[in-house]
Amino acid sequence: MGRRRKRVATGDGVPSPRKEEKTPAPPRKEKKKKTDIGKVFINISIGLCIFSLIWFFYALYMRSSLARRVVTLHPSPRVLDANSSSPAVSPERYWGTYRPQVYFGMKTRSPRSVVTGLMWMRQFAEMDGNLRHTCEQGDHLLGYGWLMHDGVSFGVQEVHDREFTLTTEFVKRMGGDHGGDWTWRITAKQHSTASSAPVISLMFYAATDVQGSLQAHVEEKNRLSSVTGTSEELGNFKITFGKPTAGEGASGKYARYNYLQTKSPGLDKLTDIVKDSLNHKFTFSPSKGEKRSYFAMDSYKVTNHQNQQKDPKMESDFVVHQVTVQTPFQIEVLFESGSFRERPIQLVGSVLTDELEKRKLAFDEKFESSFGLQAKGFTSSKIEFAKAALSNMLGGMGYFFGQSVVQPAYNEHPVLYPEGPLFTAVPSRSFFPRGFLWDEGFHQLLISKWDTQLTQDVIAHWLDLINVEGWIPREQILDDEARSKVPSEFIVQHNENANPPTLFLALQELLEQLDAQPELSSSQTMIPFLRRLYPRLQIWFEWFNTTQAGPIANSYRWRGRDKDTNLFLNPKTLTSGLDDYPRASHPSAEERHVDLYCWMTLASGIMANVARILGEPHQVYENTHHALSNNDLLNKLHWSENLHAFSDYGNHTQAVSLQQEKVFVPPGQPRHQFPVARLVRSVRKAPKLQYVNALGYVSLFPFLLQILTPDSPKMEHILRDIQDPDRLWTPYGMRSLSRSDPLYMKRNTEHDAPYWRGAIWININYLAVRALHHYGSIEGPHKEKAATLYQELRTNLINNVYKQYMDTGYIWDQYNDSTGRGQGSHPFTGWSALTVLIMAEEY
Repeated sequence: MGRRRKRVATGDGVPSPRKEEKTPAPPRKEKKKKTDIGKVFINISIGLCIFSLIWFFYALYMRSSLARRVVTLHPSPRVLDANSSSPAVSPERYWGTYRPQVYFGMKTRSPRSVVTGLMWMRQFAEMDGNLRHTCEQGDHLLGYGWLMHDGVSFGVQEVHDREFTLTTEFVKRMGGDHGGDWTWRITAKQHSTASSAPVISLMFYAATDVQGSLQAHVEEKNRLSSVTGTSEELGNFKITFGKPTAGEGASGKYARYNYLQTKSPGLDKLTDIVKDSLNHKFTFSPSKGEKRSYFAMDSYKVTNHQNQQKDPKMESDFVVHQVTVQTPFQIEVLFESGSFRERPIQLVGSVLTDELEKRKLAFDEKFESSFGLQAKGFTSSKIEFAKAALSNMLGGMGYFFGQSVVQPAYNEHPVLYPEGPLFTAVPSRSFFPRGFLWDEGFHQLLISKWDTQLTQDVIAHWLDLINVEGWIPREQILDDEARSKVPSEFIVQHNENANPPTLFLALQELLEQLDAQPELSSSQTMIPFLRRLYPRLQIWFEWFNTTQAGPIANSYRWRGRDKDTNLFLNPKTLTSGLDDYPRASHPSAEERHVDLYCWMTLASGIMANVARILGEPHQVYENTHHALSNNDLLNKLHWSENLHAFSDYGNHTQAVSLQQEKVFVPPGQPRHQFPVARLVRSVRKAPKLQYVNALGYVSLFPFLLQILTPDSPKMEHILRDIQDPDRLWTPYGMRSLSRSDPLYMKRNTEHDAPYWRGAIWININYLAVRALHHYGSIEGPHKEKAATLYQELRTNLINNVYKQYMDTGYIWDQYNDSTGRGQGSHPFTGWSALTVLIMAEEY
């Protein structure tokens, strides 16, 4: 409808309007309405854009903040003082054999230590260039390991090569401000089966790690008589190389000498540098023998490629002394600290021999007082075996410094964890020469019986690595030397992944020692130690209790299972420590893991005990422990009536197998142009939520960690399964998975052999023996049966591990359940050394 226009008269009788007065235009209501709607729309759009931007940047900030938390250490005071490993605070532990990855070497407990070590090679052998340095299973040595090592001041090791044996001995002497002096003695003897006396080249070396300097002192043209050096940690020092003799007090022997002084781009490159410097132009010509050419170090030049890759400021001095001599012979190497000014007679020759004998006697006396094997009637041979097992644990301790590589859940790419030290035992010098979180708790069960202070030191180092969220990287790969031994896919650690908190087992042992002998000097340091440790234990426990929580109250679930269900017969759960042990066939958030439930039951009890000792509030931990210890709850969450065993729960089917995948090749096309057929998983029946009816180690955890009450009716089923040869019992120990299980000894992929699917593992067998001893010692309906099984299992384990050591020269990673033979990595004197505690009946 149109608007009516107003008429304006122009005659004389009508006054004309004043110019300043304007007739207001009629309001344009429809137009204004449209404008208002547009403005509202624009304002809303602007507001949404602003809100979206704010939310976007807030989300970025939160992701960045959460990612930073992963690499932020816990703010509580460190358990260890900054100088706790320094020679001023701990001089007796400053120097040590803290390089477990090499056959023989020493360093200090400091971030940039000068390192020393030994390489050797057999001359005129069928295989030229057989250089030995880092512990390698591929070297096929007949055996090697420490026969005696007190963890502090001395050690005796034997290395059995193919036609000769090297005995490496060291003794430390305290004095000065930098950890004192030490002396090595290397003795070489040919085997009786050798056709002739082998000629061996020993290569003693010293290398700095970025800071410090070394100077070679040469005499007689090519003989390196000594090395002098200086570093921030050591001040001035001197290393003197003795001449070879036929033995102590004997005359010298003919030898040829070579040396090398160069720069190293990293400690992980030392072997390659020596190999690249070898030349066959030198002549070995004893007075009573033929002249022969031998391999020796000639010269070494850093390649252009290395120059491009490495900052010259990051290079280090590297000096090597090579002596080539025919067996038998003996050589001594003396390290003298420049700050040791009032030194008595040098620690060489007969003085060294006397000191070694004193240390050996003291070791024997302490070993018997700690473990009592002689009083128990063990043969001298078995006692020597036990001494070697303990000594290899102590001699395999390492000091590492560096940064882990971690993958936060909130980051696209891995980042570096804060730099720090780790003093720890290692599972295997050849295969796993680094720290593993779940192994370490077992290691410390043995070490704590020998040296409580050492255990406190190790636990403190591990807990000082905890971040602000309460996470500890489960595998510690801290420097270039460590990374050189690890496949790249295993280097990165993921912050949502746990590992069994076995350090609570070691803490349980320390608390029992405190309760039994509070007057001991080691007990006097326990309360201050626990007080410093407590804030970190709190956040560690809380991290487990929240991040590893299960789908229903009081249940728990391991994170980090393999997600590619197409390739794995049963996706691995590396985080549990039991790798390929059968879990639910289809990983899901509905899973409940009985072993983790039991670890949390143990941990909550220890937390309550520590809090009570320190006078801290303990009711929350007490309540958690009381709830989890309730056998009715345990049965409700994890007891399978079908299997009559404790089980995991999840989305599961047993109807799985590995099958050759079908690759379609069009007619007439060459087969080699198409992918190679792989083994992939075939699922013949859809999974459903149910108990995972796998009978093995996981089924035993309520028994292993002594959560079951002595009168539990479930105990009868557990003892029956342990004793049944068709299930878990063998003459050599308890197998990891029932022989009647569908996945018993089945490969997990075409490349992954079975690992925890039948083999005998000593750490779990130790827990079984300990549990049988416990239930066989307290009143209950199953006391007699548990006591009988205890004696039988203990005897079987001791006899088999000892027999395999005598037959092969090694303690092994695992043992075959059909033959008892050692298999896997070796030497494995991590948790397999718990055999000593089984012999001593120390639980």
